Amino acid sequence: MNHRILVVDDESRMRKLVRDFLQKKGYDVVEAENGEQAVDIFCSDNSISLIILDVMMPKMDGWQVCREIRRLSKVPIVMLTAKSDEKDELLGFELGVDEYISKPFSPKILTARVDAILRRTVSDEKEMLTAGGIELDKSAHIVRVEEKEVDLSYKEFELLAFFMENKGIALSREKILNNVWNYDYFGDARTIDTHVKKLRSKLGPCGDTIKTIWGMGYKLED
Repeated sequence: MNHRILVVDDESRMRKLVRDFLQKKGYDVVEAENGEQAVDIFCSDNSISLIILDVMMPKMDGWQVCREIRRLSKVPIVMLTAKSDEKDELLGFELGVDEYISKPFSPKILTARVDAILRRTVSDEKEMLTAGGIELDKSAHIVRVEEKEVDLSYKEFELLAFFMENKGIALSREKILNNVWNYDYFGDARTIDTHVKKLRSKLGPCGDTIKTIWGMGYKLED
């Protein structure tokens, strides 16, 4: 089955560049030239597997689109931006963005990241992970805390899965970034700290199973 990807950018040249590379990889591509159109398309097409989303757009910017989509779906979102401001990047992760790429970028790298996200998203691996009152079903992409389902973003789910797969092991921020984000990340370690803070909050009474290892990273304990 071909994955359908929604590319949202007000520059037709940029949409064509991204579309051409994705189509060469066998993806179906749908385009939107502004935020309002993107939300309309997403709401009317339940086959979209991933969204590539520009920040600066007329009618509704990328942040607003991200908020609207996250109210409806956990579909992976890759955010494109001309800004390289750390605050923008942290805001993106706070809103549930899965990858954040600054312009100008390599279309080959963008495509590789799309490949990696979709490989993980549609993995056929069936595995149930447990830790204390937390249950994580990798194949169904479901997390339950004390038998109650918890709504996690794609990246929060990946982070929790990595912690649970390495239960009891102290994990450095570098190791977490390289495994969960799946590429060498040269940004600030607060990217991880932001995700861990949100993850702990969503895990409620089980949030304290994720321990901070000061000066190093984190460890999940039963």
